[in-house]
Amino acid sequence: MTLTVKKFDTTSSHYDPQGFSDRFALKTTKILRWFADTFFAKRYGNRAIVLETVAAVPGMVGATLTHLRALRRMEDDGGWIRTLMDEAENERMHLMTFIAIAQPSWLERVVILIVQWFFYIGFFFLYLIAPKTAHRLVGYFEEEAVLSYTLYLEEIDAGRHPNILAPDVALHYWDLPQGTMLREVIEIIRADEAHHRDTNHYMADNLAGLEADYAKVASAPLHISMDNHIVIKHSKQ
Repeated sequence: MTLTVKKFDTTSSHYDPQGFSDRFALKTTKILRWFADTFFAKRYGNRAIVLETVAAVPGMVGATLTHLRALRRMEDDGGWIRTLMDEAENERMHLMTFIAIAQPSWLERVVILIVQWFFYIGFFFLYLIAPKTAHRLVGYFEEEAVLSYTLYLEEIDAGRHPNILAPDVALHYWDLPQGTMLREVIEIIRADEAHHRDTNHYMADNLAGLEADYAKVASAPLHISMDNHIVIKHSKQ
C-alpha cells in the first residue's frame, strides 16, 4: 500500500561562489563527493549511513561554538543555537532510519569511525576560525545530499531498489501512518536536506554581511522534538 504524504519543494538549488572561501567550500565538497561516489557507487542506503554520521556533526559543532560565543559576549544568539541543534538531531534521525534498513558492514563501521573523527576535528577548527566558510561548506554538502536522495528515488522508481515499508523509527519521528513506504520517507528526508541547505547558505550570507532573506529558505517537514523522549538507563545493582 502506498500512502500520499505532503509534497515539498526540493527544487535543486545551487549557490554561486562569491569569493575564495566559497570556492574553497565548493571544491572541498566536490572532492568529498568524488570519494563517496567511488566508494559507494549506487548503494544509496549504505552511502546514507556513512554520510549521515558526518552530516550530524556540523549542527552540533555550530551550536556549541555559537553557545559559547553568546555567553562570552553576553548577547542573544538570534535563535541559531536551537536551529543548529535541531539540524544535528534531524540528521541523526536520518541515520537511525537507514540503520534500520541497511546494516553497515564492518568495513563501513571502520570508515565511519575514521571519517567522523577527522571531520569533527577539521570542522571544529574551521568553524572556530571561519564560521562563514563552515556554513557555506555545509550548504554545499546539503546541495549534494538533495542530489543523492533524488538519485535514490530514481533507483526505486526504476525498480533497481526495493520500495520496502518504512521503519518504525521514521514513522514515529515524522508522525507518519502505518503503511508508509520507503520512497515517501526518502522524499521527506530530501526535503529536510533542502531546508538545511538553504538555512546554512542563509547563515553564511548573514555572517558575510550579505542580503539574507530567511523567507526564501525551503520549508522543513514537521517532526517531533526528541527533548521529551529521554530514556533513563538504570545500572544493575
